[in-house]
Amino acid sequence: MRFFADVTPLRRSADFRRLWCGNTVSWMGQQMTALAVSLQVYAITGSTFSVGLVGLCSLVPLIVAGLYGGAVADTVDRRALGLVSASGAALLSVVLAGAALLGLRQVWLLYTVVALQSVCFAMSTPARSSMIPKLLPREQLPAANALSSLTTNLGLMGGPMLGGAVVGLWGFQAAYLIDVAAFSASLYAMWRLPSMRPEPAGVTGAGGAAGAAGAPGASADRRPQGRASVRGGLRFLVTRPNLRITFLADLAAMVLAQPRALFPAIAGLWYGGDTKTVGLLVAAPAVGAVLGGLFSGWLGRIHRHGLAVLLSVAGWGTAVTVFGLTRNLWLGLLFLALAGCADSISAVFRTTMLQAATPDDMRGRLQGVFIVVVAGGPRLGDFLAGSAADLASPSWAVVGGGLACLAAIAFIAAQWRNFARYDARSPQP
Repeated sequence: MRFFADVTPLRRSADFRRLWCGNTVSWMGQQMTALAVSLQVYAITGSTFSVGLVGLCSLVPLIVAGLYGGAVADTVDRRALGLVSASGAALLSVVLAGAALLGLRQVWLLYTVVALQSVCFAMSTPARSSMIPKLLPREQLPAANALSSLTTNLGLMGGPMLGGAVVGLWGFQAAYLIDVAAFSASLYAMWRLPSMRPEPAGVTGAGGAAGAAGAPGASADRRPQGRASVRGGLRFLVTRPNLRITFLADLAAMVLAQPRALFPAIAGLWYGGDTKTVGLLVAAPAVGAVLGGLFSGWLGRIHRHGLAVLLSVAGWGTAVTVFGLTRNLWLGLLFLALAGCADSISAVFRTTMLQAATPDDMRGRLQGVFIVVVAGGPRLGDFLAGSAADLASPSWAVVGGGLACLAAIAFIAAQWRNFARYDARSPQP
């Protein structure tokens, strides 16, 4: 049983349990919408570049709103911020459903809604992520992060599979309407939470961040207001090499080796499939990530978190490279699943390192940077992959991206050797 996921946080905290369940349901609906938008853009244009442009349209607002959303989360009640932003995202899904029901084939409308959805996502995620260390004691954070990763990947697995089937059977509007209904679970969970105002500088939450508050530069520009607060969060990150490298490692994987935007084209060109095949391809990495989360009990016994991040990212790049070389659907799905498993392991360690080194009054801003990297990286990767496929071919884009990821992570390991020596028993940000 030590190899299975540790569910202690779900047993001990009713608030965390409701938040976990609500986020799982709503995230699945959001992934249905993400796939439906990609399929709708490809159906209208027939261009992988246009599908990749969906990622670019969401990237700029994600960066701006993510950084500012983290600053807001360090200023206001995080529960209220989560409720408002989730309600806005639900209304945008209503817009998508209405446009599909009316038969509007305007790509610019889809791009606009995706950009606005990105703003809502970037405003809500730092608030939700900053709540977890206040709901649980420090020793339960690794288990909670593994469960949160499982939440994300259950949505990534189930959402695309359901989305591909729903679009194929009932059209795009059905997927968007299901997303609207799914948001109610997340809204209910946040409604039941107590007030979640950030604590003053120097005060740690339940999860704790002992040692980080007293580190050099940790108190610089802690004023939780406006643009200065954003600069303070970035300044804090710049002075923390281990935290900074976790972001660089994730960017190496998600920007350089992200084949997601190519799945609509790959499904037909490589496998002769349809929308259901696209759903399988999109879901495969999440299947591997879910299995990695279900059998994550052993992660708590790993202390060399930096080395684990490097090996996990290298595993992602290797699996993506091999996926680009195969033309058998089930073998391709296997390597995509292995890539997803490696990414889930990396996410658990990166998130735990971030939470352990960040005081509560800075968590929103650092989580804002985190969401810019985690969510913005794949979107930039979508654009790069779609462009590379149009210039060369999907095969060259996938294989070249995987090899570029391996080269980048090798450079990071050689340039910052202390990162591989990071020990969770004595965390140094």
